[in-house]
Amino acid sequence: MTKSISSLLPIKQDLSLAYIFSFIVIALMTAVSLGGLLFPSLIYPSDELRQAFLANDLANFLVGIPILLACMWLTKRGKLIGLLCWPGALLYTFYNYIAYVVGMPFNWITPGFILLVLLSATSIFVLVQSIEWDSVKTKLTGKVSGKFSGGVLVFFGVAFFFLALGVITGASSDQTTISMTDVGVAIADIVLSALLVLGGILLFQRKPLGYAGGMGLLFAASALFIGVILVVLLQPLLTSAPFVLEDVIVLSGMALICFIPTGLFMRAVLSNS
Repeated sequence: MTKSISSLLPIKQDLSLAYIFSFIVIALMTAVSLGGLLFPSLIYPSDELRQAFLANDLANFLVGIPILLACMWLTKRGKLIGLLCWPGALLYTFYNYIAYVVGMPFNWITPGFILLVLLSATSIFVLVQSIEWDSVKTKLTGKVSGKFSGGVLVFFGVAFFFLALGVITGASSDQTTISMTDVGVAIADIVLSALLVLGGILLFQRKPLGYAGGMGLLFAASALFIGVILVVLLQPLLTSAPFVLEDVIVLSGMALICFIPTGLFMRAVLSNS
């Protein structure tokens, strides 16, 4: 199987370890998501925690798990789109569970959240190191606008950074105590912003790693927007949180900005599959 995949995909080493880690991530994500949904009072003892994480559990189940499975399946079939989006699907998981690790009080399920963060990060590293960056650049040069896609990544990276900074400094200026759930999301945003800015700069400069990682970063950002919109829609159904139409409109507008370069990048990748 490895030989046939290697002949179809620009990879330089076996992907077995990435598959193993990713399957463990899926199993863990399924367990913790179902745990939160089936036993919300046990996992999230306060209303604040339920508002912050319960809808997100369902979004992870409906978005995070399917996209990771789809990327793995497409890669197994020798599709370039699956290989390049796979790190992005793992980044979706990595981002989400940083917020859980920091924002949740330590309890018996916390080691599962920590393991999800570590396994997702390790899998991303293994996958990125397995890709032949120069080969991907050769396939996509002239078909992907490095400046446009890279610029969008930098834009969202800076936006996420200032969003996190605003949460932290806003609480400080108002002399209020910022909740740990907000701290968790802010830290996740800062980590994501650094990756988006770095990937955007590399793509803007037409570096091989920029082409190899750009699809995954755009895919992750698009998936996160879908997940956040889903959370806003689900929160009033699962918790006492009110429905805020303005949030849905703003998030949908930002998501559309992200979907355009993602779709264009995907089209270029698919044309080389």
